[in-house]
Amino acid sequence: QVQLVESGGGLVQPGESLRLSCAASGSIFRIDAMGWYRQAPGKQRDLVARISIRGATTYADSVKGRFTISADNAKNTVYLQMNSLKPDDTAVYYCHAAITSARFIKSSYWGRGTHLTVFS
Repeated sequence: QVQLVESGGGLVQPGESLRLSCAASGSIFRIDAMGWYRQAPGKQRDLVARISIRGATTYADSVKGRFTISADNAKNTVYLQMNSLKPDDTAVYYCHAAITSARFIKSSYWGRGTHLTVFS
């Protein structure tokens, strides 16, 4: 099986920056795409940013120009650099991965989440 472990969440003030990390491990042949989703209290889980195996990136309108997603393929790790943080960014951030296993089985995986609180 595959496991995703997020890290880097915390408590920050508006305008500050934070970097989230997500490391994938297990039976992995290829990581087809990885992304970050977030869920604020009382709201559904929404896409924040995604990066495909080809390097194409997608961002939610609310984070464009402030957040940057990147990947270190050698470490099977994806990052989310978050700048100019706002109180509305407060949420649990979840890592997601679309993975092809060594047996060429495609599956989706979720991390357990990491908390970000931006207080004013």
